[in-house]
Amino acid sequence: MATPTIQRRRLGNALKRARDHANKTQDEAAVVIDAAASKISRLELGQSGIKLTDLALLLDLYGVSGEQADWMRDLARAGRQRGRWSGYRTVIPDWFRAYVDLEADASEIRWYQPEVVPGILQTESYIRAMNATAHPRITDEAVNRQVKVRLERQAVLDQPVTTLSFILSESALRRNIGDASIMQAQLIHLAEAAERPNVELQVLPFDAQTYGAAWIGFTILRFDHDATSDVVYVETYTDGDYLDSHDEVQAYTALWNRLQAAAMGQVESRNLIIRLADEKKARP
Repeated sequence: MATPTIQRRRLGNALKRARDHANKTQDEAAVVIDAAASKISRLELGQSGIKLTDLALLLDLYGVSGEQADWMRDLARAGRQRGRWSGYRTVIPDWFRAYVDLEADASEIRWYQPEVVPGILQTESYIRAMNATAHPRITDEAVNRQVKVRLERQAVLDQPVTTLSFILSESALRRNIGDASIMQAQLIHLAEAAERPNVELQVLPFDAQTYGAAWIGFTILRFDHDATSDVVYVETYTDGDYLDSHDEVQAYTALWNRLQAAAMGQVESRNLIIRLADEKKARP
């Protein structure tokens, strides 16, 4: 079942199409529901839910009726439900909660990670070591909740209908998070993940012909294998940006294609990961 976040995005897209078809502006729609135009914008972006009474007014303005109207009302009801991750508010910040909903519903996900292993490929020991380094004062209880959430997110790996593509910088493989045994186990885990039929994993080597923006990590999410629904997620230290305009998505897709072309092939990448794991094992 799609999450409330996805249902809101679907409804938002449908509302925008209906408004465009009716040749109405956001200002005109806002007047009907006695709100600011910014509220219509948030609704169409899927950033907030809508009351059924407000939806009825918009549907009347746009001339939407019958099965289409029934479908949009169903989306509105589903979009107002609590999301799967709503019980983890102390662990998952508000700006990231939308991402984990999107991640769970995506049909294709592409990660580029320049410095650390992507969250859904991290081992428990690696997660704990990262928290100890980034948050030295964090409590054991908080760490345990972080681990639980991140491991639960990894269920997406077991969804055969989801295609997962990763490009990891060689730096992410060589950067020590924890001790040698933790890194060895993490590298072995990566090599095993690379064998999954729905996973494509490539390494961008140090000597690759990369581009100025290659230091920026990002994720491209696609839904129902429809490129027009793509969302790009870019995370900073304290926030996350969700980009879904055509130009922004195209720019990051082009960057992904350049990075993929510069990266090692899948077999060569897995061989490098195994070799690095062996090097960790050889250390005293």
